[in-house]
Amino acid sequence: MKAVVFLRIASVLVLIHAVLHTVGGVFGKPAPGVAASVAAYMRTPLHVYGVTRSYSDFYLGLGLGITIFLTADAVLLWILASMAKTDAVRLRPLIAVFAAAYLMFALNSYLFFFSGPVIAEILIVASLVAAFVTAKPRDAVESRSPSVPLTTTRV
Repeated sequence: MKAVVFLRIASVLVLIHAVLHTVGGVFGKPAPGVAASVAAYMRTPLHVYGVTRSYSDFYLGLGLGITIFLTADAVLLWILASMAKTDAVRLRPLIAVFAAAYLMFALNSYLFFFSGPVIAEILIVASLVAAFVTAKPRDAVESRSPSVPLTTTRV
């Protein structure tokens, strides 16, 4: 497969991750046994830089911020996939940055959350690594293509 396909797979996986993060992580409800204590803590006012916010405000704001950045990543990966059609090898540094970032994201999720996000992020990393490995210059891809006719020149 080509880098374009792997980048599109990564893009779709990131978009799914964004949706599931929003539905389950940001707007999900805590388990019934802990709901009362979580609700009390969420209403606790915090005074920060001259404004008063609750823990709930920070939780919602940061959670939606992650959703925004995940969605932007999905769009950027889709755009990179379109750019990879002409010269994928030039995108390798960008693909490597995304792969490293999602690997660190997976480690963070492993340490502080649960297996769902870790699995999604590892799949994203695998797609990005595959895109990196299959990213070839357009000339190299065309030179191996059987549909490109061979021409000779006379001296």
